[in-house]
Amino acid sequence: MADKSRLLSLALTAFGAVFCLVYPLALFWPSGWAWHEGPPADSQYFMMIVGVYFTLGLFLIRAARNPAAHVSLLWFTAISSAVHAAIMAVQSFGHPMHQGHLLGDVPALLLVTVVLIWLMPKPAQG
Repeated sequence: MADKSRLLSLALTAFGAVFCLVYPLALFWPSGWAWHEGPPADSQYFMMIVGVYFTLGLFLIRAARNPAAHVSLLWFTAISSAVHAAIMAVQSFGHPMHQGHLLGDVPALLLVTVVLIWLMPKPAQG
């Protein structure tokens, strides 16, 4: 069980770091991470998403120290990532310009969902 806890801490740190790096990812791979044409800062919506994910990333990195104390945050991250990925996947199919997301942020968010649910701390039996 300790190995699973260690893996969860590593995953939270890695996912947190990636969430903090959404802006640079959009600079280097816009078709997989940005939902508009032009530089990332040209979209107020995208910059809002960057702020939200940066904040979530910092909280995930902090939760990596003691994941069992942050189960609600982990469930929120897992489920909201699945919902976000599903919405983006549907939107990608409707717009050929956005199909790069099917190889970028959509699978990345599904990976977050699967890994967090797989490694989620089990409730204490009492």
